[in-house]
Amino acid sequence: MANHVIVGGGPGGMNAIETIRGYDSNASITLVSNEPAYARMALPYYISGDVGEDHVLTGNQDYFEGLGVTTRFGVRVTSVDPGANKITLDDGSSLPYDNLLIATGSSPQKLNIPGADGDGVYNLWTIEDARQATAALRGDAEVAFIGAGFIGFIILNAIHKLGDRAHVIELENQVLPRMLDAQGASLVDSWLNKQGVNVTTGVSVKSIAHGTDGKKTLQLSDGTTVKADLVIMATGISTNTGFLDGSGIETNQGILVNDRCQTNFSNIYAAGDVAEGPDKSTGRQAVHAIQPTAVDHGRVAGANMAGQDVQYDGSLLMNILDVCGLQCASFGVWGEVDSEATSTVNATRPVYRKLVWRGNTLIGAILLGPADDMTMLNDMGMVKGLIQAGTNLGAWKLHIQENPTDIRRPYVATKTASRLLEQTVLGKTSTYRDHQASKDSPKSWANRDMLIGSKEG
Repeated sequence: MANHVIVGGGPGGMNAIETIRGYDSNASITLVSNEPAYARMALPYYISGDVGEDHVLTGNQDYFEGLGVTTRFGVRVTSVDPGANKITLDDGSSLPYDNLLIATGSSPQKLNIPGADGDGVYNLWTIEDARQATAALRGDAEVAFIGAGFIGFIILNAIHKLGDRAHVIELENQVLPRMLDAQGASLVDSWLNKQGVNVTTGVSVKSIAHGTDGKKTLQLSDGTTVKADLVIMATGISTNTGFLDGSGIETNQGILVNDRCQTNFSNIYAAGDVAEGPDKSTGRQAVHAIQPTAVDHGRVAGANMAGQDVQYDGSLLMNILDVCGLQCASFGVWGEVDSEATSTVNATRPVYRKLVWRGNTLIGAILLGPADDMTMLNDMGMVKGLIQAGTNLGAWKLHIQENPTDIRRPYVATKTASRLLEQTVLGKTSTYRDHQASKDSPKSWANRDMLIGSKEG
């Protein structure tokens, strides 16, 4: 009987567990995590009050017992010994394994400035961070965001729903620098100003002073100051690989894995934010710290750990974000210098599309527009599908160049949907999805509908 150890209870680890169990009902599975199993991407909904904490958690004890999983929560792995096939935990114990999956995710980067460790300064990265910040938010607070990247803006959207006032400070010269080009970012900047969100770019925070009244004063590099009740730091993330020092497991930006999510040790795998795996668009190795990649990694790793032979053709870089009612998305390779691109912009609405080509094939895109524009939302899926399928658009390329808002006809005519249906990660349908809410779940179904339902009327 195979003995599998999973380190990390995020989407990579959870999908690996369900996949292993789908292939092998008898294998031993142990989950090790310093936190409970939960979905980090659900934290903004928790912060905004749209869902309760039970909707953030993805597995309770009944769930794990039902899958025959032994859990070790509240402990961290301090070292991995590939020669002895065992891991050591911070409580002094050790666990042997036949197969090991490392899905330890990433951690927020902290600013080394005076006042950064004071009260009222949060990263909002963990469920405990969210609990503390939620207790401090009251609907009329002034909140300063240090960092205008994807992570910061997810939290910004939740704060905006609560009615709090926000000021965003970004070191680079635009917001969302790794998601949008300068044109798209300028539209987001203007949109935020109309929503009452102040944005300052091209400056750094030098210090955070804490007043006796609880107010914070942020000193900026241009000599100005920003006052706030709370400060949220969103200055980037780094992979959690420190415990691998001396193990011999190869790392770069993350843990290097092949198309089976294996490391340089055949019985050690990695998945999710911590893994540096194949990039579908470039063919190179990349860390894609997004949930869809973590899910795919977990399923591929789990299948191979269970004795299958599953190869992964690579993850697609994608980001979809609601910025206070403005829907933004980018897919694939959208920022290559000298690449052929088709673009259209309407700054008044605002709507922006940029489609990037390699020959007759779309390899990247940026789409931006109001969230209520349903054509825009449908087109997001179709553009992503054309990129993911690698569709050769042939003569339809000229049609799109002349009509960049008409994606439906080329998508249907090239039978891209049929080609996508033929693409599966494992070559079979998923068996275990028990952590997702069902009609028999004690969780509120109304909250579930809010998260995935479509607009009515």
